[in-house]
Amino acid sequence: MADKRKNDPKDEQLEIFRVNDKDKFMTTNQGLKVSEDELSLTAGVRGPTIMEDFHFREKMTHFDHERIPERVVHARGFAAHGEFQLYENMERYTKAKIFTDTSKKTPVFVRFSTVNGARGSADTARDARGFATKFYTDEGNYDLVANNIPVFFIQDGIKFPDVVHSFKPEPHNDIPQASTAHDNFWDFVANNPENAHMVMWIMSDRAIPRSFRMMEGFGVNSFRFVNANGEAFFVKFHWKPKLGAHSLVWEEAQKLMGVDPDFHRNDLWEAIERGDYPEYELGVQIVRQEDEFKFDFDLLDATKLIPEEEVPVKIIGKMTLTRNVDNFFAETEQVAFHPANVVPGIDFTNDPLLQARLFSYVDTQLIRLGGPNFHEIPINRPICPFHNNQRDGYHRQTINVGRVNYHRNSLAGNTPTPAPPEEGGYKHYEEKVDGRKVRARSKSFTDFFSQATLFWNSMSEPEKKHIIDAFSFELGKVKNKSVRQQNVDLFANVDLELAQTVARNVGVTPPNSGGSSVTKSSPALSQLNTPMSAKTRKVAVILSNGFNGPLVNSVLEFWKAEGLVLDIISEDQGMVMGTNGVNLEATQNVYTADSVLYDAVYMVRGSSSDMRYNQKVAHFLDEAFRHKKTIGATGEGVQWLQVNKFTNQPGVISDGGDFAKRFVEAVAMHRHWNRL
Repeated sequence: MADKRKNDPKDEQLEIFRVNDKDKFMTTNQGLKVSEDELSLTAGVRGPTIMEDFHFREKMTHFDHERIPERVVHARGFAAHGEFQLYENMERYTKAKIFTDTSKKTPVFVRFSTVNGARGSADTARDARGFATKFYTDEGNYDLVANNIPVFFIQDGIKFPDVVHSFKPEPHNDIPQASTAHDNFWDFVANNPENAHMVMWIMSDRAIPRSFRMMEGFGVNSFRFVNANGEAFFVKFHWKPKLGAHSLVWEEAQKLMGVDPDFHRNDLWEAIERGDYPEYELGVQIVRQEDEFKFDFDLLDATKLIPEEEVPVKIIGKMTLTRNVDNFFAETEQVAFHPANVVPGIDFTNDPLLQARLFSYVDTQLIRLGGPNFHEIPINRPICPFHNNQRDGYHRQTINVGRVNYHRNSLAGNTPTPAPPEEGGYKHYEEKVDGRKVRARSKSFTDFFSQATLFWNSMSEPEKKHIIDAFSFELGKVKNKSVRQQNVDLFANVDLELAQTVARNVGVTPPNSGGSSVTKSSPALSQLNTPMSAKTRKVAVILSNGFNGPLVNSVLEFWKAEGLVLDIISEDQGMVMGTNGVNLEATQNVYTADSVLYDAVYMVRGSSSDMRYNQKVAHFLDEAFRHKKTIGATGEGVQWLQVNKFTNQPGVISDGGDFAKRFVEAVAMHRHWNRL
């Protein structure tokens, strides 16, 4: 390659533009040497970020504008419309009308997304998920821009470009897509220990959710509620799915990338179309101002969570998604979220990650949506009227009448004019700020491992095994042995046995010291402790001509009443003839269906003279069994259980009293982890 370049006249012209950053001091784009690149300029070690921080603004602005027109992160998304209704008046804590009026149904628009992959990537990649909600309130749009993981990689937003650069495809070859299983990401992890807690979550089952409908959401940052008396409270937001939080298994997630890369999209779309409207309850953790420092971590640290056992989540309302979009581009792709879109009664804290988000989101929308008028796109437009002196710009839709476009004025009676707080005008919480201008972080941010260990301690044995397997897969893909070694040494601070096991799996030296003194656990962090339900679970019903019509019909009718979703699968698509005149239509055949698309299997009658068909059915059952799913059989279907040696195993239900009921109970368990 080098020799060819020397003989390329065009390459010689370009040589002046080539820059090798190795062994150089960092500078701004103006050539000014930078003395600090991990800490924003703040008023004191726990104060707000200062607008004066030109290095932060240059770095973040450049990052926000790196992709056109696709989102830099959260590019692959899917969305739906719905409504939110409050259970309980929260005026004791906030004056936000959305949280004080229990009679009001507020329209919402929710966009779920992966973070890492491009628009064309697969739904089921191991990744964090976005869970962004736009509330169209009478006081203006309120955006709760959340993730399905309650913590983040970094503490200060100035490092956001770095973490995203690290997990995106490597710049020299643009590989791999939608995956963190590569050297750059794990090099970043090893050299930025603040991300240890987030990485534990990413390596857990939370990073491969069963569906958007079975995924929690978290506001991540600490926000403030402010009531009508001006009293403030710290608040953390939670979305709790009514179906519980459940996940795929890793092999299943990988196979789905090929079998159905739109698995999560299809799941959400189809559920809404058939009337199985996804439901999520909104919960809040509220902390009084005077209790800010009572925890063994800093409330302003976005790499930490508040254990629910210390501050219970108070459920205050429910969101229901009731309508799919009419046009993907016009709605899902053009929707613009921004954490600074708040209403009176909701305010910010000095969380340095949140402070950066307040700048970054709107800056990103300016280039992605072509200018400052993105708020006028129908999906972004508030339901209440808006009036100001902003004019012109790309794609302006509002036709402002009159000659005045400035404040103050006499020609229009000094209107529009600011509204006093008693008339609904937004007033920032008057927090006292006093500190030197510094690039520093409070010592209260320096514990990187305690909550990572808390998370590990809270996992069930199957969940721990999955975390070990995930670390082993991801680090096993890292080519640089030093990076693999650095990471097992780092995670020895979380749990020594975890690190030693992974080290052996990826071919590096197991650490002989480390571990953590943290013994606390938080049962709420284990998905096995979330609600279990069979509703909307998808069942593959495999049968062929001659099945027991009355029995199968009664079983399927019972399951439909219990909320199961059934797919009839046979040798060929079309009508399948049963006894006593019972005929069922097969919408799939075994060559178009696959076990990873279903939560459970019901084997009725599947024998055939076609050996290829029989082999496909055997593989279908074997894979479902290996993925710990519920398998049921009646009549001749029981023979398949016997041939495959599935009988007398947990979650395998066969002929007998209350078969249909026992099957539903087994499906509700999600998986049968104690199966051999």
